Amino acid sequence: MNAAEWKRWRFSTSSEAEVDGENVAPDPLQDDFTLLRHVYFETDPNYSARFSVPILYDKVQKVIVNIESSEIPRMFGTECGNVIEKKYRNTSLYPAALQDQINDVHAWQYDPINNGVYMCGFATTQDAYNRAVTSLFEALDRAEAHLASSEGPYWFGKEITESRPSKQVYTFRFKCNIRDIRSVYPRLHTWLRNLYWNVPAFKETTNFLHIKNHYTRSHVNINPFAITAMGPSPHILALEEGVSAVRISK
Repeated sequence: MNAAEWKRWRFSTSSEAEVDGENVAPDPLQDDFTLLRHVYFETDPNYSARFSVPILYDKVQKVIVNIESSEIPRMFGTECGNVIEKKYRNTSLYPAALQDQINDVHAWQYDPINNGVYMCGFATTQDAYNRAVTSLFEALDRAEAHLASSEGPYWFGKEITESRPSKQVYTFRFKCNIRDIRSVYPRLHTWLRNLYWNVPAFKETTNFLHIKNHYTRSHVNINPFAITAMGPSPHILALEEGVSAVRISK
């Protein structure tokens, strides 16, 4: 998908100037497809579940192949070899030698971190929020400890894999603010900056404005006036740049 916008999942139009980003463009395959739901209905006219990204789409058959974020990267290595650039065909984000370890990481990360941020943000009672945010930061502490024992720069040392915790905009929007990645988790902070600055695919597919606007303007029940925070500034520090509070405390 080329673009998503905070009012709903949709493709941009050629007349738009508000939504920036070099990957923001109309649907390259169907001129009359303006919403992601059009792609879903093309595959199944009776589709009635939620519309989400990412999607893996077959341009020849004109059908959605998969919408599971945990499965799509693995399919690149097992099902899509003939359409992937030759230089990437031997790359696997789910290598056989690490599959047990990757599965173990997913088992302890998904509920408290990947799903936990939403449990914090959409909690409707103080007790539910307290439980979710406590579990989240216990898991982030564990992630920081794991990276301390890894030779890096990736989660499992020298080989990049699909394993990764996620936090991003949730710090301020979903009240996940007991501790901050930038100032309290130096190894997580270095790890994520290495991905952004040294692995081009991460930077090329990250638009901080889109991320902030989506999370602040699409959930009216938790942000009814759609106020978007200006910070942090910069959105991400340079790889060699330290955090002043951390430097002073050493």
